[in-house]
Amino acid sequence: MDAAAPVDFSQIATELNIREPQVRQVVALLDDGNTVPFITRYRKEQTGNLDEEAIRQIQEQVDTLRQIAERRQAILRLIESQGKLTPELRTDIESADSLKRLEDLYLPYRPKRQSRATKAKERGLEPLADAIWNQTITDLSQAAAEYVDSEKEVGSAEDALNGASDILAERISETAAIRDACRKLANDTGKLEIQATKAGKENGSDFRDYFDYSEQVSKIPPHRVLAINRGENTGMLRVRFTWNDARAEVTVSFHYRFPDHRFSQFLTNCASDALSRLIKPSLDREIRRELTEAAERHAVEVFAQNLRSLLLGAPLPNTRVVAIDPGFRTGCKIAALDESGNLIAHDVISILGKDEQKAEARQKLHDFLAEHNAKLIAIGNGTACRETEELVSELIEQSMPDVRYVVVNEAGASVYSASSVARDEFPNLDATVRGTVSIGRRLQDPLSELVKIEPQHIGVGMYQHDVSEKRLQESLSHVVESCVNFVGVDLNTASASLLKHVSGFNQLVARRVVEWREKNGRFENRRQLLDVSGIGEATFTQAAGFLKVPGGPEPLDATWIHPESYGASRKILERLELSPQEILKGDETIRSRFRELDAKSLSSDINIGLPTCRDILEALARPGRDPRAELPGVLFKKGVLKLEDLANGMKLQGTVLNVVDFGAFVDIGLKDSGLVHISKMANRFVSNPHEIVAVGDVVTVWVLNVDLERRRVSLTMLPPEST
Repeated sequence: MDAAAPVDFSQIATELNIREPQVRQVVALLDDGNTVPFITRYRKEQTGNLDEEAIRQIQEQVDTLRQIAERRQAILRLIESQGKLTPELRTDIESADSLKRLEDLYLPYRPKRQSRATKAKERGLEPLADAIWNQTITDLSQAAAEYVDSEKEVGSAEDALNGASDILAERISETAAIRDACRKLANDTGKLEIQATKAGKENGSDFRDYFDYSEQVSKIPPHRVLAINRGENTGMLRVRFTWNDARAEVTVSFHYRFPDHRFSQFLTNCASDALSRLIKPSLDREIRRELTEAAERHAVEVFAQNLRSLLLGAPLPNTRVVAIDPGFRTGCKIAALDESGNLIAHDVISILGKDEQKAEARQKLHDFLAEHNAKLIAIGNGTACRETEELVSELIEQSMPDVRYVVVNEAGASVYSASSVARDEFPNLDATVRGTVSIGRRLQDPLSELVKIEPQHIGVGMYQHDVSEKRLQESLSHVVESCVNFVGVDLNTASASLLKHVSGFNQLVARRVVEWREKNGRFENRRQLLDVSGIGEATFTQAAGFLKVPGGPEPLDATWIHPESYGASRKILERLELSPQEILKGDETIRSRFRELDAKSLSSDINIGLPTCRDILEALARPGRDPRAELPGVLFKKGVLKLEDLANGMKLQGTVLNVVDFGAFVDIGLKDSGLVHISKMANRFVSNPHEIVAVGDVVTVWVLNVDLERRRVSLTMLPPEST
């Protein structure tokens, strides 16, 4: 984070409800180049044990305040260079607490494109406007007549007054207090009125809910804003901003006390022009922009929450998998993967044709599973998924009862299969086979596989194609970074795609680590990272704790303990008369001995902070812990369900595929997922579906309604007796 202008730490502390010293420490750590994951896990004493979310909030707040401070100084310089910076204006600018307020104050001094007011000034009419405003004349027509000048294209007194009106209208529109008052009014009374265009009526059935629609800007939910924007951008909808015009005129009149002015009617007309021609259109753009930005932020947050749940799905270690990428025309690609995700073999089966051909496909799949000793199948959820499920379920029923299958979200698999990462991994394989391998690996280790794909292609968002790509990428990269460092990485097996997200690393460093490994063999310890080109002590400090080296001569290298705490860890082991090698046995007796220690007195005895002491004890007690193992696993299936099989009240289990503002889509084994509306998630008011479910959750649902015509299923998470 760039250390620039000073920051009001107390303001951030108040807004985030934390102590000011915590804010100061976090900002100092960030300014020193420490990453958020590193600070969260290894600098708890300095931050007062703040979690990652709080640290990121501080980071965002500081960035915003520094941006405001930089803009404030720039505006002061610009106005001062014009010789127009008064003490009062300086005070207003220095006390401005938002970019919006700063820009309002700067507006009258901002270089302008040619406008009606600037043209009037060029024609010499500003003195007339000042005279009217300051009431230094008694008769408008008489005063205006003095400015008639054919050379300046002022042909009459009326032309002069029109020019003066343009100048005063712009002056009114650029007054910060007026803009602020009108902004509040626009937010209070403003509405978006939406109508269908001709094209919309003919081709815009997706937007029919908005063909004659109106809603207050203060109440439009984020997903509706993005839907309206999409309809407008595709030419299906026409959107108009309206507000309380009468109250707007009263607001301006009251501010300037126009009724008491000698030229009250003239200025009232100027104000009306300012409101309709300048202020309202400006606020329309501003409000639409802010609604869109807020909607995008919300959409990105939803995507980020879903992505985190997906990336942290429980892995299936030591499990062989046969992956199937379903397809009609070109057949289903099948790939056998060993326990580490290495490709053993691949083939193609066809699910089309007569019964004999389908029987042949079942037999071929049977032989493939038996040959490679696999009892778990991963089926991609794309085209022909359910037909493939039927074939697999028939195979299980007829001849392989110990086989199970899982339907895997294959979103982004085609993107991965055509990527340089996939070509590097499988240079001699067809793209379709690469995609099939990816489907299987997603089941074995979701995080390791999904980091190879740009997160926006993973398909767990809402309107992700309608939001700012930069904002989406920044937010999702934080999620990926957080997940990778939350889980940790095996230094000797991790791909460059995974390593680049490790704290302190980037793509270049990750590639160099892999190249070093290919040239020199496995890393024997963490300290060998310093032999990699581009990794110095600073990078090592940021990364080392997140990189595990199982099976090396230093047992502590396989734990979450940072090398800087190895000395303290050995003192704890000495106290229990244990060697580092003994902790790797996973003996419950040894674990209980760590739990019996008094962390508070121990931290004082060995002179380390209490949070760090507790973390060391946890790491020593559970050295090989994968936090994902404690999360719910996947839902294994043996049979397929048809829409016609469903009946109201039927109880089912399903996997949450996506969580959106209005509910959650659940895979219950149908071609299309069912929807649990937010109102059917709990026997209480639920403001956010993420309070109840997350992507990957296995949930129990009951069928609420089946629409055979539109092939839609409504589900509820409320048992029938509770509804």
